[in-house]
Amino acid sequence: METVILAKLLFALYVLVILAGAFMAVLARNLVRAMVGLVLTMFGVAGLYLVLNAPFIALMQLLIYVGAVVILIFFAIMLTRAPVGGEEYESRGPRQAGLAFLAGIAPAAILAFICVKAPQVSIGMPKEVGIQELGRALMEDYVLAFELISAVLLVAMAGAVLLAWERRRGR
Repeated sequence: METVILAKLLFALYVLVILAGAFMAVLARNLVRAMVGLVLTMFGVAGLYLVLNAPFIALMQLLIYVGAVVILIFFAIMLTRAPVGGEEYESRGPRQAGLAFLAGIAPAAILAFICVKAPQVSIGMPKEVGIQELGRALMEDYVLAFELISAVLLVAMAGAVLLAWERRRGR
């Protein structure tokens, strides 16, 4: 019983870390501080994987997202010479802030509605999957999804660099 309580406490702690990092990433006016919020969020997700007893996935979360993607974003920020003082965004009006809040809360409301209306399903213990089986599945059964994720990341980074380049040329 004590392990269940400890697991729930750790889950709550990691959810708070994720939420704090997410709010920091979204609300920061400085790009570097937003990136620190992203790093905090990714560390919280890795902690959740540890609570779920998936240390391999937690390590991959740290290596791939914190170790590679965040470093790539950091270099993109450095190479585009973004303003340092946080003046890169002009102040938005209350109408736009309200619309942004609605756009952010809509997926949560839809998921909450589905969870409330869906019949309660009893889920048993998950099947133990070895690292070799997981790697084989990623490279055989799910190779298209695996490659699409990398292509989306590449396009997102290229788009960010292109937008920053155009902004710098326009000044």
